[in-house]
Amino acid sequence: MSDFQETLYEGYGQRFQIDKLLHEVHTEHQHLVIFENARMGRVMALDGVIQTTEADEFIYHEMLTHVPILSHGLARRVLIIGGGDGGILREVARHRDIESITMVEIDDAVVEMCKEFLPNHSAGTFDDSRLNLVIDDGMHFVATTEEKFDVIISDATDPIGPGEALFSENFYQACRRCLNEGGILVAQNGTPFMQLGEVQTTAKRLQGLFGDWHFYQAAVPTYIGGAMTFAWGACSAENRKLPLETLLQRFAGSGIFTRYYNPHVHIGAFALPQYVLHAIAKPSND
Repeated sequence: MSDFQETLYEGYGQRFQIDKLLHEVHTEHQHLVIFENARMGRVMALDGVIQTTEADEFIYHEMLTHVPILSHGLARRVLIIGGGDGGILREVARHRDIESITMVEIDDAVVEMCKEFLPNHSAGTFDDSRLNLVIDDGMHFVATTEEKFDVIISDATDPIGPGEALFSENFYQACRRCLNEGGILVAQNGTPFMQLGEVQTTAKRLQGLFGDWHFYQAAVPTYIGGAMTFAWGACSAENRKLPLETLLQRFAGSGIFTRYYNPHVHIGAFALPQYVLHAIAKPSND
């Protein structure tokens, strides 16, 4: 196996040269491959779809974490759904004010493989005393837990296979139930140029549940198809429309060093292209 050809889209995709195959296994839930690539570093794929690479993971993980936590401003309890590679966990753990982090991952094999073969993703945070790691189906967890959270981050795979339920109406409803007053939900939502239908479906599901719903975006080279959207659900538009000054203060106060995220990028990320706004029937000045 000298090349890895991604299978996410029919007739269009990307190819990675496999310089060294590090690990390949059929877990209880999915087919996992981790390999080395000269340009992107270590790469993980699940069921033929690239999940993360060492070279550009920081963009995705910083944007899915710092946008909701700094928007909230007072988050103490965070729930991560998925995220078995540990990248989201690493970024959440950098916020000193966070008191508890619950992470629900369906596949413990992914966690173990990533600890071993992608150690830079979690950077030791699986040992953080604030972490409660739950091996469970994310949908089942949010549907049954009695706990409440200030921020919920859904770092799901694509809406096929084990990740499918994490894009369902029931999932978003259950997340809404688990949020504290003033809480924020964010979720990976694919690249709108290639997956516009998914963005539309998510929009329909969010608008009945959240006082304020929207999407924001970031361009992650590995996720082929252009900019990637993240779904956003909050109780009020206040968190989404914070003054730059407030975000600058919160970011400086956090003491966190980032490689992609900053408050200017944060605010700009909520500006969406017209074709996306048309698809979700939102005015451009919302």
